[in-house]
Amino acid sequence: MRVAGWEFDGAFPDVSRMVVAVAPHTSNWDFLHGAAAMFALDLKVTFIGKHTLFVWPFSVFLRWMGGVPVDRSAAHGVVGEAVASFRGDAPRMLVIAPEGTRKKVERFKTGFLHIARGAGVPVVLVGLDYGSRTVRIGPVIEVGEDIDAERVRIETHFARIPGRYPQ
Repeated sequence: MRVAGWEFDGAFPDVSRMVVAVAPHTSNWDFLHGAAAMFALDLKVTFIGKHTLFVWPFSVFLRWMGGVPVDRSAAHGVVGEAVASFRGDAPRMLVIAPEGTRKKVERFKTGFLHIARGAGVPVVLVGLDYGSRTVRIGPVIEVGEDIDAERVRIETHFARIPGRYPQ
């Protein structure tokens, strides 16, 4: 990351299980910067990606990196499967783009919050700040009962961070 002129601000909490919400997601470059950050910080992650991206030969690389294909048209089972993946004591860092797309959205999807609450793990917010070329790690959110209030709070946090293509 530093070779490409990017730096880190903040640190991941000292917990072994979390959901990581990365935003803003406005470009395919976000994946490359996220992968570079993953390697620079020596993180082992699992991430959810659109199933149409998982075609050969890219599927081999994406799965090796921790990718799990998701058919968003059948998303009703995704939250339950993700919560179940946190059962046991194994370390787990599940990375999700809360917008669910690179297009401008009026509001974030809430699946990542339901996953964190169902699994009893925190959400770590990570911003890809293209304005200052900084990966901003934090704050950490403990998801309460009011999912919509948490969503608004998170949207407000990310609204201050310029994506590659601010919208």
